[in-house]
Amino acid sequence: MNLHEYQAKQLLASHGVEVPGGQPCTTADEARNIAEGLFAAGQEMVVLK
Repeated sequence: MNLHEYQAKQLLASHGVEVPGGQPCTTADEARNIAEGLFAAGQEMVVLK
């Protein structure tokens, strides 16, 4: 079986496994905006990859 990360997260979550959220982005500006939004919502840490 060959799964992408987002597919594996969906599969695990559908079986009750807690998985971290995520948002895709394609530019540095998008990544910064997403991270700023997460921090504004109270998230203490984010991982960019």
